[in-house]
Amino acid sequence: MGTTYSVRVAHPLEHFVESPSDLAHIIERELDHVNDHMSTYQEDSELSRFNASTDTTPFTISDDTMQVFKLALAVSAQSDGAFDVTVGPLVNAWGFGPDGRPETPLTDDAIVALKKRIGYEKLQLEVDTPAITKQLAEVYCDLSAIAKGWASERVAAALSAAGCTDFMAEVGGEVQARGLNADGVPWRIAIETPLAGKREIFAVAGLSDVGMATSGDYRNFYDVDGLRLSHTIDPRTGRPITHNLGSVSVVHESCALADAYATTLMVMGADQGFAWASDQGIAAFLITRNPDGALQYKVTDAFKPYLAEVPTP
Repeated sequence: MGTTYSVRVAHPLEHFVESPSDLAHIIERELDHVNDHMSTYQEDSELSRFNASTDTTPFTISDDTMQVFKLALAVSAQSDGAFDVTVGPLVNAWGFGPDGRPETPLTDDAIVALKKRIGYEKLQLEVDTPAITKQLAEVYCDLSAIAKGWASERVAAALSAAGCTDFMAEVGGEVQARGLNADGVPWRIAIETPLAGKREIFAVAGLSDVGMATSGDYRNFYDVDGLRLSHTIDPRTGRPITHNLGSVSVVHESCALADAYATTLMVMGADQGFAWASDQGIAAFLITRNPDGALQYKVTDAFKPYLAEVPTP
């Protein structure tokens, strides 16, 4: 997935496995499984083969990939297209895919042409088969905004099956927590300050038996004439987001859904995103930047029970 993972178990590992390497094998088996099915970098992954296919007849996929597509399309419909896994061609064209940054920004005509390939409604799922059909041969799907959260869930399920009851599994910053930490309290997970090139704690969430995912504009971006172009692309406009929302953290029982919702809110921006999350009952913590660079935060009512430590004014 081009990222890292970490797992912390609150009790001695010998309670569950003979050696730490046994647990590492269990974890990496799950991560390899997700890569083999949902990677856009592995040419032989299930998703890559679907993207490469020019056929518009049903393409058979695994149950796992179907479950992720079902979640993704549900969030797409719920958000009126602010979340859309077919946005991949725009992500790549803006320089956040395998081909790197373009020499010049995309023209309006190029964006219009690419948007013809975009739209979650161009996908049709056949759950019972399971299979997926694209209406246009050029449709290209990218599950990056949900697959890391799904991977955290798979790792958590595997650890639970091995007998672990109290642990934290994190994949690329997306966390699935179970039980309590070694101190007997919910796992304390930091929400980073959205600053490029720095690692600072802005707030702390206390998590138990839930997942948390964060999306932001401070890690993967580039500047054009003083304007920050984020890797988060708004599928409705075809352009990178440029608003003042620096990061969003979402808590949900499903880390995959937390992952998708965090991206959705980053696309929407602070005002629309906060209003939508509040209306939908989504636990969200949003950090915005003032014109002078000062940071402010908004927190929905559903997130407040998870706040273990808040910023000092």
